Amino acid sequence: MARAYIPVDLQQRVRVTARNRCGYCLSPQRLVMARLEIEHLVPRSKGGGDDEENLWLSCPICNKYKGNLTEAIDPRTGLLFPLFNPRKQSWFEHFHWSADGLRIVGLTPEGRATVAALHLSDDADALIVRSFWVQAGWNPPTE
Repeated sequence: MARAYIPVDLQQRVRVTARNRCGYCLSPQRLVMARLEIEHLVPRSKGGGDDEENLWLSCPICNKYKGNLTEAIDPRTGLLFPLFNPRKQSWFEHFHWSADGLRIVGLTPEGRATVAALHLSDDADALIVRSFWVQAGWNPPTE
């Protein structure tokens, strides 16, 4: 499917609302070498539109794993749950950071399903980068 054109002013509003960080792993734009991507919470392939309420920021790693997913299996219950919605849900109600600041831990079925589907705690590249962020005192974020 062809990539949708999102007007620059709409992209800027999404970036400001998302506080220039990935909605899933909280990686801030200032620490990510690639540009954070405007992603569709409900993918266009599943009927999602280009309206502001369906758009959020995602780092390239999270967006790659998310693809066109809207739900995933909670590894604890084995049941299918919707993925975490960073526009409508509070990150800290669904996730927390491991004591070492490297891994994201799901607290709810949606959180656990999102951690598993987006590989939030087992992507080797993300873990290496976060280890340097922890050493610099930049991770884990507190808000």
